Amino acid sequence: MDSSNDEMQLQKAKSVVPLNTWILISNLKLAYNITRRPDGTFNRHLAEFLDRKVGANISPVDGVSTMDVNIDRIAGVWVRIFVPVSSQSDETREEKIPVFLYFHGGSFVHSSANSAIYDAVCRSFAKLCSAVVVSVNFRRSPEHRYPVAYEDGFTVLKWIQLQALTGLGNAWLPSNADLSHCYLIGDSSGANIVHHVGVTAATADLSPVCIRGHILMMPMFGGMKRTPAEIRLDGQYFVTLKDRDYYWQSFLPDGADRDHPACNIFGPYSEDLSNVPLPPSLVMIADLDLLQDWQMEYVQGMRDSGKKIELVVLEHATVGFFIFPNTEHFHRVIDAISSFIRTPI
Repeated sequence: MDSSNDEMQLQKAKSVVPLNTWILISNLKLAYNITRRPDGTFNRHLAEFLDRKVGANISPVDGVSTMDVNIDRIAGVWVRIFVPVSSQSDETREEKIPVFLYFHGGSFVHSSANSAIYDAVCRSFAKLCSAVVVSVNFRRSPEHRYPVAYEDGFTVLKWIQLQALTGLGNAWLPSNADLSHCYLIGDSSGANIVHHVGVTAATADLSPVCIRGHILMMPMFGGMKRTPAEIRLDGQYFVTLKDRDYYWQSFLPDGADRDHPACNIFGPYSEDLSNVPLPPSLVMIADLDLLQDWQMEYVQGMRDSGKKIELVVLEHATVGFFIFPNTEHFHRVIDAISSFIRTPI
């Protein structure tokens, strides 16, 4: 791609994307790019230095209190729990509220549960959806490749089950947290994790924990073929195919290609999901995301497998459309999630 085309794409993107979105995502992309070494390895120390962190605070911040809980000290798996203050008031503490298990994005490589961006996202979901949010700090690639992130997600589910069975849950969760109304939610690679953890959980005994739905925001899927959207949007709105190929190579097993079942859900090597008792899913897609064809293929594949799927396509939305509060896209996300979790199965 020559410099004139680069400039044209830059101006086109700036005409569509709000300035605050442009600045924040451009800064994230810059940080992501300089942590990827030319030889294909990754500079974890620099990535952690550049990733702005915020601590947990039991004193409410913007109507939500937070605490960090270690799940597996040796592996380094922990969670940040977000509890809306209203759920602890005398008037509402008997009203049951759902539990969200959140998996952050970052292409399996970047970000953490205590990254400032994801702390703010989960805080907003807890407050505006009136839910307890358990944000999972799973191990990341390339240090920990497939299937470690999926295993860590399921480990947290089993930990939640153990808290309920032993009566220790109230030490970490409010008494009105309803473990019979749990939802797996994530964005980008975190949405990919939602699918795979959800498939494992669907045939496991997690009682009294019951997963009522999956919420996938701009899920990171792919495959070996290049789709029309990938070709059309390559490099236009923050993301390039070269970026995506790097992250899949960092996450998938050595020697695997992008048709691996972790990436290509309905590809040549993937399992038949027809008999897997998955709950309903809400899938949200940005129409400027170059992965949209893969996301639509996922929606169609799930429907062909007999699964209930609700689809929301956000116009003029790029990656990170859910980050900024008080925007049209943000309110659509909140409205879609609120409606989804209150719809009877």
